[in-house]
Amino acid sequence: MTLRTLIDAPSLAELMRRDDVLVVDCRFDLADPGAAARAYAQGRVPGAVYADLDRDLSDLTRTGLGRHPLPSAEAFSAVLARWGWTPQTRVVAYDSANGALAAARLWWMLRLIATREVAVLDGGWPAWASAGLPVETTTSSREPTQVAVEFDPTQIIDTDALLAMQQNILLLDARAAPRFRGEVEPIDPVAGHVPGARNRPFSDNLGVNGRFKPAAQLHAEFAMLLGTQAAENVVHMCGSGVTACHNLLAMEHAGLHGSRIYAPSWSGYISDRRRPVARGAT
Repeated sequence: MTLRTLIDAPSLAELMRRDDVLVVDCRFDLADPGAAARAYAQGRVPGAVYADLDRDLSDLTRTGLGRHPLPSAEAFSAVLARWGWTPQTRVVAYDSANGALAAARLWWMLRLIATREVAVLDGGWPAWASAGLPVETTTSSREPTQVAVEFDPTQIIDTDALLAMQQNILLLDARAAPRFRGEVEPIDPVAGHVPGARNRPFSDNLGVNGRFKPAAQLHAEFAMLLGTQAAENVVHMCGSGVTACHNLLAMEHAGLHGSRIYAPSWSGYISDRRRPVARGAT
């Protein structure tokens, strides 16, 4: 079994019986950052390590780069080493938000270091639990390793690059439509969106069962948005660079390869209040 984008719960359970797989619990609650760690302690996929969005998948000390700035490659290397990761390790990430907080974020970060055997558990923790699969409550750990990784800078768009290339890309914003239009803004100090961006709420990637829509359906929906634009010219953003990864994952699952992430996203963009802001629908 090759891990590329998504894996369902029964397939993960079978894979874990046959092979060594690093399973990472990426559950996170923006309203209560400690809630997911408590939930992890109460029950998780057997052998899963825990990834904290704020501490392991972000570096909150970096300013001007949004609410969830990417950590340095050195810091991410230390996290991976603590988890017992090696370049040959196969990884499956899950959360309780259908990949949005923050399994798709880890999936993207691992792709930035050229890890190709990585997938997101479709349906996340609820899918695993509802399938009646084993749940671990006792402490487990993996043997630490020594690794040093580097991010591929061509896959990360910063604000200067975004402004320089904006006329030649399709910028897709993964936030909910009312936030994109600037009607509400519950998190960031400025409401609205980057001028020229189009809205693709990440929730549109999911079907009525809370799982990702079939690849063919996602392909058709994104193709309507892209028009004549190539997938390689698509840049994803959101509020802080986390749910944007959900749209990237959906495009990759749909066979539309090569889009990228504007890592600082809206919260980084508005860190300079001189930048133009648009409101309303595109």
